[in-house]
Amino acid sequence: MENKFIHPSAVIEPGAKIANDVIIGPLSYIGAEVTLRSGVEIKSHVVVTGKTEIEQDTVVYSFAVIGEIPQDLKFNGEKTSLKIGKRNQIRENVTINVGTAGGGGMTSVGNNCLFMTGSHIAHDAKIGDNVIIANCGAVAGHCVIEDDVIIGGLSGIHQFVRIGRGAIIGAVTMVTNDVIPFGLVQGPRGALDGLNLIGLKRKGVERADITALRAAFQMLAQGEGTFQDRARKLKEEATSEYVDAITKFILGASDRSFLTPGDF
Repeated sequence: MENKFIHPSAVIEPGAKIANDVIIGPLSYIGAEVTLRSGVEIKSHVVVTGKTEIEQDTVVYSFAVIGEIPQDLKFNGEKTSLKIGKRNQIRENVTINVGTAGGGGMTSVGNNCLFMTGSHIAHDAKIGDNVIIANCGAVAGHCVIEDDVIIGGLSGIHQFVRIGRGAIIGAVTMVTNDVIPFGLVQGPRGALDGLNLIGLKRKGVERADITALRAAFQMLAQGEGTFQDRARKLKEEATSEYVDAITKFILGASDRSFLTPGDF
């Protein structure tokens, strides 16, 4: 059945899979390998290309380019993909690239994220749920951004960096190393300045858990041994699931070192 919600000036390549209620605005382009699920809305002047799947109720605003090839000179035309989850808001001039063969072949975005104007998600990045990236924030290739992370405007996340659940990155910050869950990072050269206490309170985290997190942060900052040694000791003593999340993150596999308390 013909889709009544596609503007006549939109270009839809043969092979594209588009649900009957998808809205596509004037002068937008949808490539042959694109899948748009029910409730998706594509505003005017949008490009969605490559092997890209966009799940239900996501909205893509004007002049966004979704699913183009990576900005990686090693890319050699291999078939890679991009998967975007449900109920995301992808604002004007956002760019999200497909993956590379060397990075697993897929870039992925979770559900309920907000990508503000001009933000960029590079090849092979893994973005969790409820992530907010403010205007002109950039996430480089192979990064992992866990759930509930906020990245401030004009901030840059170095390739291969992991940012743990619930962390917040201040505006105009360069992040070159991993950030622990619930961490607060700010400054031109990002420093781990503390915990994202406002975010924790907004999430309704119990006072006992916040107290445990404060104590854990102090131990990571001032305890004996290396940063990983302190994390191992914390893991043995942890009674809070939030502290446990931090220790698992620190002791997990990573291609980068960590921002530690007091780094400059």
